Amino acid sequence: MACLVSRTGREMQRYNSSGGRQIVGCIPYRYKEDIDGNLSNELEVLVVSSQKGQTLMFPKGGWELDESIEEAAYRESLEEAGVTGIVEHELGQWNFVSKRHGTYYEGHMFPLLVKEELDLWPEKDLRRRTWMCVDEAREVCHHWWMKEALDILVERLTLQKNRNI
Repeated sequence: MACLVSRTGREMQRYNSSGGRQIVGCIPYRYKEDIDGNLSNELEVLVVSSQKGQTLMFPKGGWELDESIEEAAYRESLEEAGVTGIVEHELGQWNFVSKRHGTYYEGHMFPLLVKEELDLWPEKDLRRRTWMCVDEAREVCHHWWMKEALDILVERLTLQKNRNI
Protein backbone atom coordinates (compact mmCIF):
# COMPACT_ATOMS: atom_id res chain seq x y z
CA MET A 1 0.00 0.00 0.00
CA ALA A 2 1.34 3.43 -0.94
CA CYS A 3 1.62 6.24 1.57
CA LEU A 4 -1.26 8.66 1.00
CA VAL A 5 0.46 11.74 2.44
CA SER A 6 2.97 13.94 0.60
CA ARG A 7 6.18 14.99 2.26
CA THR A 8 6.20 18.66 3.20
CA GLY A 9 8.73 21.16 4.51
CA ARG A 10 12.26 21.97 3.48
CA GLU A 11 14.28 20.77 6.47
CA MET A 12 15.27 17.50 4.69
CA GLN A 13 15.95 19.11 1.26
CA ARG A 14 19.27 18.77 -0.54
CA TYR A 15 21.04 21.87 -1.84
CA ASN A 16 23.94 22.19 -4.28
CA SER A 17 27.23 23.94 -3.49
CA SER A 18 25.86 27.33 -4.58
CA GLY A 19 22.79 27.03 -2.34
CA GLY A 20 20.23 26.05 -4.98
CA ARG A 21 17.69 23.30 -4.32
CA GLN A 22 18.22 19.95 -5.97
CA ILE A 23 15.05 19.00 -7.81
CA VAL A 24 14.23 15.52 -9.11
CA GLY A 25 11.49 14.62 -11.54
CA CYS A 26 10.15 11.85 -13.72
CA ILE A 27 8.60 11.54 -17.12
CA PRO A 28 6.00 8.82 -16.58
CA TYR A 29 5.46 6.97 -19.86
CA ARG A 30 3.71 3.98 -21.39
CA TYR A 31 2.82 2.60 -24.78
CA LYS A 32 -0.78 2.98 -25.83
CA GLU A 33 -2.88 -0.18 -26.09
CA ASP A 34 -4.98 -0.97 -29.13
CA ILE A 35 -8.60 -2.15 -28.97
CA ASP A 36 -7.47 -5.77 -28.38
CA GLY A 37 -5.19 -4.81 -25.47
CA ASN A 38 -1.97 -5.18 -27.47
CA LEU A 39 0.76 -2.59 -26.98
CA SER A 40 1.25 -0.24 -29.91
CA ASN A 41 4.33 1.80 -30.81
CA GLU A 42 2.54 5.01 -29.79
CA LEU A 43 4.22 6.58 -26.77
CA GLU A 44 2.16 8.43 -24.17
CA VAL A 45 3.48 10.54 -21.30
CA LEU A 46 1.73 11.71 -18.17
CA VAL A 47 1.67 15.38 -17.23
CA VAL A 48 0.31 16.89 -14.03
CA SER A 49 -1.05 20.31 -13.24
CA SER A 50 0.72 22.63 -10.84
CA GLN A 51 -0.81 22.83 -7.36
CA LYS A 52 -2.55 26.04 -8.36
CA GLY A 53 -3.74 24.29 -11.53
CA GLN A 54 -2.49 26.88 -14.04
CA THR A 55 0.38 25.06 -15.74
CA LEU A 56 1.26 21.52 -16.84
CA MET A 57 4.53 19.73 -16.24
CA PHE A 58 6.04 16.40 -15.28
CA PRO A 59 6.08 15.36 -11.61
CA LYS A 60 9.01 16.89 -9.75
CA GLY A 61 10.10 18.05 -6.32
CA GLY A 62 12.91 18.28 -3.82
CA TRP A 63 15.46 15.53 -3.36
CA GLU A 64 15.64 14.75 0.34
CA LEU A 65 18.58 13.70 2.49
CA ASP A 66 17.18 10.29 3.46
CA GLU A 67 16.65 8.98 -0.09
CA SER A 68 18.60 8.14 -3.22
CA ILE A 69 18.00 10.23 -6.30
CA GLU A 70 16.01 7.36 -7.86
CA GLU A 71 13.88 7.02 -4.72
CA ALA A 72 13.12 10.75 -4.90
CA ALA A 73 12.05 10.45 -8.55
CA TYR A 74 9.80 7.50 -7.72
CA ARG A 75 8.29 9.30 -4.71
CA GLU A 76 7.49 12.43 -6.71
CA SER A 77 5.69 10.37 -9.37
CA LEU A 78 3.68 8.62 -6.69
CA GLU A 79 2.84 11.79 -4.74
CA GLU A 80 1.98 14.10 -7.65
CA ALA A 81 0.78 11.74 -10.41
CA GLY A 82 -0.35 8.62 -8.59
CA VAL A 83 1.72 6.25 -10.71
CA THR A 84 4.30 3.61 -9.88
CA GLY A 85 6.70 1.74 -12.10
CA ILE A 86 10.34 1.34 -13.02
CA VAL A 87 12.69 4.31 -12.67
CA GLU A 88 15.14 4.07 -15.57
CA HIS A 89 18.56 5.62 -16.24
CA GLU A 90 18.78 9.39 -15.65
CA LEU A 91 18.03 11.59 -18.66
CA GLY A 92 20.29 14.41 -17.53
CA GLN A 93 20.83 17.37 -15.26
CA TRP A 94 19.80 20.97 -15.91
CA ASN A 95 20.44 24.24 -14.13
CA PHE A 96 17.56 26.70 -14.20
CA VAL A 97 16.46 29.82 -12.38
CA SER A 98 13.58 29.44 -9.97
CA LYS A 99 11.00 32.05 -10.94
CA ARG A 100 9.72 32.15 -7.38
CA HIS A 101 13.09 32.52 -5.61
CA GLY A 102 15.40 33.91 -8.33
CA THR A 103 18.17 31.40 -7.56
CA TYR A 104 19.67 28.61 -9.64
CA TYR A 105 18.23 25.17 -9.04
CA GLU A 106 19.66 21.87 -10.18
CA GLY A 107 17.11 19.63 -11.89
CA HIS A 108 17.49 15.90 -12.58
CA MET A 109 15.02 13.98 -14.75
CA PHE A 110 14.35 10.25 -15.04
CA PRO A 111 12.01 8.17 -17.19
CA LEU A 112 9.45 6.12 -15.28
CA LEU A 113 7.96 3.18 -17.16
CA VAL A 114 4.49 3.12 -15.61
CA LYS A 115 3.28 -0.23 -14.30
CA GLU A 116 0.37 0.93 -12.16
CA GLU A 117 -1.96 3.93 -12.10
CA LEU A 118 -3.53 4.43 -8.65
CA ASP A 119 -7.08 5.62 -8.00
CA LEU A 120 -5.99 7.33 -4.77
CA TRP A 121 -2.70 9.17 -4.32
CA PRO A 122 -1.41 11.91 -1.98
CA GLU A 123 -2.06 14.94 -4.24
CA LYS A 124 -5.20 13.64 -5.99
CA ASP A 125 -7.22 16.62 -4.76
CA LEU A 126 -4.48 19.17 -5.63
CA ARG A 127 -3.54 18.17 -9.19
CA ARG A 128 -5.03 16.70 -12.30
CA ARG A 129 -3.14 14.18 -14.39
CA THR A 130 -3.44 13.74 -18.13
CA TRP A 131 -1.98 11.19 -20.53
CA MET A 132 -1.02 12.71 -23.88
CA CYS A 133 1.15 12.12 -26.92
CA VAL A 134 4.71 13.44 -26.91
CA ASP A 135 4.02 16.37 -29.25
CA GLU A 136 1.13 17.56 -27.08
CA ALA A 137 3.21 17.25 -23.91
CA ARG A 138 6.09 19.20 -25.45
CA GLU A 139 3.62 21.93 -26.39
CA VAL A 140 1.96 22.27 -22.97
CA CYS A 141 4.89 21.58 -20.62
CA HIS A 142 5.74 24.73 -18.70
CA HIS A 143 9.50 24.10 -18.18
CA TRP A 144 12.09 24.23 -20.99
CA TRP A 145 14.38 21.80 -19.20
CA MET A 146 11.60 19.21 -18.95
CA LYS A 147 10.98 19.57 -22.70
CA GLU A 148 14.66 18.85 -23.30
CA ALA A 149 14.42 15.78 -21.04
CA LEU A 150 11.39 14.61 -23.03
CA ASP A 151 13.35 14.91 -26.29
CA ILE A 152 16.18 12.84 -24.78
CA LEU A 153 13.68 10.18 -23.64
CA VAL A 154 12.09 9.95 -27.10
CA GLU A 155 15.51 9.65 -28.74
CA ARG A 156 16.57 6.94 -26.26
CA LEU A 157 13.38 4.91 -26.73
CA THR A 158 13.61 5.25 -30.53
CA LEU A 159 17.20 3.95 -30.49
CA GLN A 160 16.17 1.02 -28.26
CA LYS A 161 13.26 0.17 -30.56
CA ASN A 162 15.49 0.31 -33.66
CA ARG A 163 18.02 -2.04 -32.03
CA ASN A 164 15.26 -4.55 -31.32
CA ILE A 165 13.94 -4.61 -34.90
